[in-house]
Amino acid sequence: MVLRVGTGAGFSSDRLDPAVELASRGELDYLVFECIGERTLAFGHRDRMANPDRGYNPLLERRLRAVMPHCRRAGTRIVTNMGVANPRAAAEVAVRVARETGWQGCRVATVLGDEVTGLMSPDTELLEGMRIAETGRECLGANAYLGADALMDAMDADVVITGRVADPSLFLAPMRRHYDWAGDDWSRLAKGTVVGHLLECAAQITGGYFADPGFKEVSNLASVGFPYAEIGPDGSAVISKLNGTGGVVDERTVKEQLLYEVHDPAAYLTPDVTADFSTVQLHGDGPDRVAVSAAQGQTRPPKLKVTVAFDGGFLAEAGVSYAGPGAQERARIAADVVSARMRDVHGTNAPVRVDLIGVSSLHATATEYDTDSRDVRVHCAMRGSSQEEADLLLWEVESLLCCGPAGGGGYRGHVTPSVLTYSTFVERSDVPTSVEVSVA
Repeated sequence: MVLRVGTGAGFSSDRLDPAVELASRGELDYLVFECIGERTLAFGHRDRMANPDRGYNPLLERRLRAVMPHCRRAGTRIVTNMGVANPRAAAEVAVRVARETGWQGCRVATVLGDEVTGLMSPDTELLEGMRIAETGRECLGANAYLGADALMDAMDADVVITGRVADPSLFLAPMRRHYDWAGDDWSRLAKGTVVGHLLECAAQITGGYFADPGFKEVSNLASVGFPYAEIGPDGSAVISKLNGTGGVVDERTVKEQLLYEVHDPAAYLTPDVTADFSTVQLHGDGPDRVAVSAAQGQTRPPKLKVTVAFDGGFLAEAGVSYAGPGAQERARIAADVVSARMRDVHGTNAPVRVDLIGVSSLHATATEYDTDSRDVRVHCAMRGSSQEEADLLLWEVESLLCCGPAGGGGYRGHVTPSVLTYSTFVERSDVPTSVEVSVA
């Protein structure tokens, strides 16, 4: 039978209702929740350090509670990296939720081994051109990108919980298990990796991030559906979405996602294979259906990539608004005042970024633009080494309300802990993996 794999999430805070719809009427073999990014992983380490029972995705329980009853009835297995920095704790939650939702006997497999913090040292060289010791920051943890190999002993479970696994590998593992593909069948692994890469960002391929009114029209975006794939034994597939859901699947949406976060389309590196996307063939297969085939593959990379997470200090953000005639000029004065006082009065060495929202803030080149905006918000941000240093920025921005320039209002400010991530490589032989199974 053709394998049916759906996407339940494409990032840590993705919507829930499209996943529930897939679980309830998608007739899926697997529902995959891909929820880890570099910063997500770093925050997971920070949360686990504060509470050893945390460190997994905060939406884990809510998601599982919503889809488990549907998955139990449909025989759909769940695969997810919502374990983040604490897969064991996440598995305990999964077992508890399975019991509470009536899924007695649910087998929960935990994939371990991605955390490689113990392999890091002050002399570890980072890809950014420095050693760990030279960052001047506390290392919170490090995780290797595991491939589908690490999941194979877990794939008979009803729920598979992992930490850092490469995004397409979460989808490739069900294909390898279902069709018994060999770990060195580069052609099929490449084709499966293409499918995983297309599915991994959820609504990005069903019209979500594609929508651009006047150029790329997408209907009913508020109810955009998440994608699923019908995958054949040779790795060819059809990408689609459920009838009645919003969004669109066509060759354009698939092409955009195919090239998403790809440096070299002819050599897309994953822990499983070096995939050649340049040979991929697409063609429409009916409404909201696109057939994908013809990817090629070569030997996988010799090493595994690692994300190294660091304490980033405290991120301070604060802003005030200026409106009416001269708003842009008054906003520029305010920006100069804040920068000068942080430097001259408080003596902070942390760089202060000031953007004039409403001028050209996203490009960080606001002062190079001459517009007639009469609605400008001064947004200030700084990464402080302490809560006290970060609070200084909020103090100075709020002081603009009385100390000028004229007409400022709508102050808002907050300070949040922050993280930073860098990358390195480790030898595959230094990253043993294992699987633990619990039963609800």
